[in-house]
Amino acid sequence: MPLPYYVSPEQMMKDKAEYARKGIARGRSLVALEYQDGVLLVAENPSRLLHKISEIYDRIAFAGVGKYNEFENLRIAGVRHADLKGYSYCREDVTAKALANAYSQALGNIFTEGIKPFEVEVLVVEVADDANGKNEMYHILYDGYIEDERNYAAMGGQAEEIRRFLKEQYREGLALPEALRLGVRALTVTQNKTLTDRDLEVAVLDRHRERRKFRRIVEGELRAVLGRPDAGDGARSMG
Repeated sequence: MPLPYYVSPEQMMKDKAEYARKGIARGRSLVALEYQDGVLLVAENPSRLLHKISEIYDRIAFAGVGKYNEFENLRIAGVRHADLKGYSYCREDVTAKALANAYSQALGNIFTEGIKPFEVEVLVVEVADDANGKNEMYHILYDGYIEDERNYAAMGGQAEEIRRFLKEQYREGLALPEALRLGVRALTVTQNKTLTDRDLEVAVLDRHRERRKFRRIVEGELRAVLGRPDAGDGARSMG
């Protein structure tokens, strides 16, 4: 009688982690930077329909790298979770920390119990109401592990190189144009090509906006901020 196939739990977890990391490494990178008016998120993403950066709730944003359909499902679940909690209790009760914990539990359960782990990393960001408050950035890994980030965060295939670059170049109190140029430089530091505004997806959580703090920076405005004016396209913004 043949013996049943056996894989030790340690080897199984190692194989799952390697599988997830390889999937994430194939994805384009993303950075988040605190600036003087809130938090900036910049992703390499040439698509104008498939967003890697999205609004979750009033002052909370979501960003994902890796397999699109998997982090999109997580985003939708987060929106539903936030809407239900805000409706049942109070809008102020919806926090990035609670959402990050929910994502951590979901990804941890999938990693431990499922045959295939999610090939994603997600970032949940909440902007403080005033300049003296503390912005929150929670980086949730494919296995559910949470990292509480400060000043900046990086995800995707070149995340380690980008973190090293930002550790040397980042400073507190950046204005939005400075932060945006730094974010774009961070994304290009490990590449042999120049990223244009058409290659980027950019959004901010601006604490000075009324209630809904999330705003996308679209191509015309992005060109103006980066100092790449286009005569046929003026600066625009979208709420």
